[in-house]
Amino acid sequence: MTTVIDHLREKARQRPRRILFPEMHDPRVVEAVAMLAERQLVVPILLEREDFARPNSLSRFETVSVADLELVRKCAEQLYENRKHKGLSREAADEAIKDPLYFASLLVKTGFADGAVAGSMTTTSSVIRAALYGIGTAPGGGTVSSFFLMQLPDRALTYSDCGVVPDPNSAQLAEIAISAADSHRALTGEEPKVAMLSFSTKESASHPRIDKVREALDIIRTKRPDLCVDGELQFDAAFVPSVARQKAPDSPVAGQANVFIFPDLDSGNIAYKITERLAGAQALGPLIQGLERPFMDLSRGCSQEDIVNVAVIASVLAK
Repeated sequence: MTTVIDHLREKARQRPRRILFPEMHDPRVVEAVAMLAERQLVVPILLEREDFARPNSLSRFETVSVADLELVRKCAEQLYENRKHKGLSREAADEAIKDPLYFASLLVKTGFADGAVAGSMTTTSSVIRAALYGIGTAPGGGTVSSFFLMQLPDRALTYSDCGVVPDPNSAQLAEIAISAADSHRALTGEEPKVAMLSFSTKESASHPRIDKVREALDIIRTKRPDLCVDGELQFDAAFVPSVARQKAPDSPVAGQANVFIFPDLDSGNIAYKITERLAGAQALGPLIQGLERPFMDLSRGCSQEDIVNVAVIASVLAK
């Protein structure tokens, strides 16, 4: 069976993008870059560091360095423009560019690269902070979140948010759902059917946590009336057609959902791991969404193949 990652690799191969890797001191990144180039999936660019000598095996790849004073000046100026309203001085911008993650994010912002992949050696919070300072959020949005593509034997599902926003309010939850729907469409080619999950289905219970989900649904329907979205739904009502007919017979989403929006990070993170470990799904992610341009995070426990897959997704999502 052709999986979603097979489809994405073929798509990336048809239009390889320039993807930047700021952690070339990680042996897994070195191997992943070689694999990506060999398979002609992306055009890898390596961020050279003063404290790490480039391996001979990577000598054929394009590199960028803080020694390139013109690029550094351009990136520092962009960072200053991004953050001067927050009180960032030109001197502070010059200093921040010395951080490889900040430099990488500004290289993406200024168009030197189409996207970047980082996080194998740094925390998610560090990656997202650099992305926010350098690239910024997508137009019309303000919430950066994450999603997982869950490859099951017969389908691919999107789970969000599973890695960034601990307890979103209704407005943030709405933005997460909109971003996840657009991500699902871009990566799978399917029309998203979005389930706003809860422990209640269609007012079967009453609680402030359920109110948050209902309020988010109202916001989504106002902002994006084109989306097929419904809630509040329990997971079985969203996923199982026979349960949907009993619990939510009039829902356009129940029993058909392919995008699942969790009300908080606890439920999202637990759910993707259960799906991965008990259902044997391949979990692709966490994938960062809500930024103007792709700046993807990696788990510090990632494999070389994980890095390849995330780089492919960054390439496909790049404009």
